[in-house]
Amino acid sequence: MTALPLFPTSVVGSMPRPAWVRRLINDDENIEDADRVRWMDSAIRSVVALQEAAGLDVVTDGEWGRKSYIGVIAELADGFELSTSDDGRPWTVVTGTLEPKQPGHIAAEATRIKSLTDRAIKSTLPAPALLGERMWDPVASSSAYPTRESFVEACVPILRREVELLRDEGVSIVQIDDPHLCLFVDPDVRAGYDDPDRAADFAADMTNQVVDGIEGVRLAVHLCRRAGARVRGEHAHEGGYGPILGALNRLKVHHLTMEFTAPQAGDMAVFGELREDFEIGLGCVGCQPGRVDSTDEIVERVEAALAHLDPARVTLNPDCGFAPGSAADVSLDEVYTKLCHEVEAARRLRERHG
Repeated sequence: MTALPLFPTSVVGSMPRPAWVRRLINDDENIEDADRVRWMDSAIRSVVALQEAAGLDVVTDGEWGRKSYIGVIAELADGFELSTSDDGRPWTVVTGTLEPKQPGHIAAEATRIKSLTDRAIKSTLPAPALLGERMWDPVASSSAYPTRESFVEACVPILRREVELLRDEGVSIVQIDDPHLCLFVDPDVRAGYDDPDRAADFAADMTNQVVDGIEGVRLAVHLCRRAGARVRGEHAHEGGYGPILGALNRLKVHHLTMEFTAPQAGDMAVFGELREDFEIGLGCVGCQPGRVDSTDEIVERVEAALAHLDPARVTLNPDCGFAPGSAADVSLDEVYTKLCHEVEAARRLRERHG
C-alpha cells in the first residue's frame, strides 16, 4: 500500500459531474459508443488531475463512470430492473435471484485510475444493508427474496468478491459507504423500528461478512449522515453517534469516515468511546454548495478532534461525497477551492504536530 503522510487528505468518493459528463452517464443516444468511452476516459483523467492539482494524497475517479452509486450492483449481478424515481433519478429494484455476471467491474475503475496517477487510490462500494434499504421492494422483490434481510445476505458474496479483486488490483483503500447504518443515530428513525439496535447490528454484521479476513488493503466504512440532503433539500438526520457506538465497535475495518461539520453530528468526545485501533476520517470540510470553509475553520475542527485522538489516527476529508445523486448540480470550481483549503489545513497541521 502507498505510504501516506501525517494528516493525509482525500475526498470521500464522488465529485461533481459537469453537464457534459452527465450526458455521458445518462447514455445520450446522440453519442456514439466509441466516443462515449473515449470522452469518459478523458473526463476521469481530468477529475483525477483536479484532485492532484489541489494536492490530495488519496484520489478517486469521482465515481464519474457510474449512473448510480448503489445501482453499480446491477453491473455485478443479474436480477435487477431499472426504473426512474419520482424526481427523475435512476432507481434500481431487485426482481430476480442474483446471479454474478461481471466480477471486477469496480476493479476495472481502479485499473483506469492507476494508469493516471501515482497517488494512493480509494475505491468505493455500497454497503449490503444500504442495498437492502434502497433496492428491495415488498411487492416487486418478494418472489425472489421474501424478506429484505434475505436480499441483503445475497449481496454479500458479490460485494466480497469485488473487495478481493480491488485488493488484488493494488488499491490503497476500499471504502464501504453505509448511510443506512448512520440513520440509527436519529430518534425519529429509531422509533420506526421494533428493535433499532438489532437492525444496526445486522447492518454491521453484513459489512463484516463482506470484509472479514481480507488482508493487504486498508478497509474503511463511511458513515454518511446524508450530507447530500443539504443539496437535494431532503431531511437532514439528527442525533450524535452514541446510539450506534456498539455497532461501530463491531466493524472489522481499519478506518471510519465520520461527518463533523454539521452541529447535529454531536460532540467529538464520542471518539473516546471508539476502539483505539480505528483510524478516523474526519469530516472537516462542508459539502453544502455556496459555503466554502476557510483553512482556519478546517484547522479548528481538526484541533477539536485532537483533544480526543492521536494525530496519527486522523485523516482529513469532506463530510460526504460532493455529488449526491447523478443529477446534482454542484460547482466543480467551488469544490476545487474547498479541497485546496483542506490541503493547506493539513500542511499547517503537519507543521504543528509532525
